[in-house]
Amino acid sequence: MRQQPSRTLRGGVPIVWSCALAVTLAVPAEDGLAGDPPPPGWQTAAPRDELRPEFAYHRAGGRSGKGALVIEHDQRPGLDGRWEKIFAVTGGEFVRFQAFRKTTAVASPRQSALVQITWQNDEGALVPYDHKVVDFYRNGAPSLARPEYPIAEREMGDGWIEVSGTYRVPKLATQAKVTLFLKWAPGGRIAWSDVRVAETSPPSGRKVRLATIHYRPQGGKSAADNCRQFAPLIAKAAAQQADLVVLPETLTYYGMGKDYAAMSEPIPGPSTDYFGKLARQHDLYLVAGLLERDQHLVYNVAVLIGPDGQVAGKYRKVCLPRGESEGGIAPGNDFPVFDTRFGKVGMMVCYDGFFPEPARELTKRGAEIIAWPVWGCNPLLARARATENHVYLISSTYTDISNQWIISAVYGHTGDPLAVAKAWGDVVVAEVDLDQPTHWSGIGDFKAEMTRRRP
Repeated sequence: MRQQPSRTLRGGVPIVWSCALAVTLAVPAEDGLAGDPPPPGWQTAAPRDELRPEFAYHRAGGRSGKGALVIEHDQRPGLDGRWEKIFAVTGGEFVRFQAFRKTTAVASPRQSALVQITWQNDEGALVPYDHKVVDFYRNGAPSLARPEYPIAEREMGDGWIEVSGTYRVPKLATQAKVTLFLKWAPGGRIAWSDVRVAETSPPSGRKVRLATIHYRPQGGKSAADNCRQFAPLIAKAAAQQADLVVLPETLTYYGMGKDYAAMSEPIPGPSTDYFGKLARQHDLYLVAGLLERDQHLVYNVAVLIGPDGQVAGKYRKVCLPRGESEGGIAPGNDFPVFDTRFGKVGMMVCYDGFFPEPARELTKRGAEIIAWPVWGCNPLLARARATENHVYLISSTYTDISNQWIISAVYGHTGDPLAVAKAWGDVVVAEVDLDQPTHWSGIGDFKAEMTRRRP
């Protein structure tokens, strides 16, 4: 039977205690783990009694010594238990969630040790979003706000991990149900500690201007000639206040009529030195598609050049089409992601986009933006790579738009192009906010869902 919520203050934050949960009980002594009575408001739950693990609260445990909420599984597979508590919130305001966890013998904390935050009204019902969402069902009906899954994690030492997230509370929400899980971890144990939901100031946002250049070098006699043809286009992007500019694939090779090895060079090398001067002059990041010589090997690479003029990172194309492998290009074997002053950038090259793994690996490693020098590709795959990973994807191609094939564009989280180049020499820019999630009706923030749910 639902109790009327009682309100108190903890750390300046209003808190609502409630016990309106099916299969939800205060921790009984017969659960098997010695401990203390849990603090007011904390309850335990499981989908079914046969899946229920053991629970305990240790008053002097936790990271700060102020208490630990413990869940422990025996060796049976598929156990699923959770601690739950209701926190009062104010609709329309921003809150920051923070908790600390420590796991033992948990094979996949990403899947097993998750936090769920559910927005509710006073009756415990879901509330609608009050901002635009992607209409997944295409029926125009109001979309109920789906649970949030904090994915920001930071190692704190001694096995403790901070889990956090900042959220805008839906206007009709009055409470947030915080659920701390241990799922599907035979023999595993978790301790949750110092759980807080506190009002915070709105995030300032991380707005970044992403640019692509649609151009085929013409008439060059050398690699340097091809590079110089991009200088006025980079200046055009800088005039539009671009933060990151993506150039096409193997741009020093295009139109030369020579083999891959003949147009390869070390990195850093002459071409990166040239583009480094332009990046420094315009105070922006550049991604250029080049051919790298490393001893006896040649790689098809994307190179990230920073506003200091230095090589900030490089990616060696992993998925080689038949012509490149037969032409003596070697495949790369890693998917590095690089920190920039605005966020995390990954790169892939052309044929990588035909396969889901490169973009997914980059996303798993934190990429928020993927720069993609690409000679040609199926445009449906470009849309898929962006939407299945909820990343911004920037393609720079050699394909004429009249071919109705791959385009030079900036793709958003929904897979839709935000900016499209339509003619040779076009430079287009899209401004995005890396702190703004995209919500789908019926799903919510798929980027967070994907992080916790993917295989």
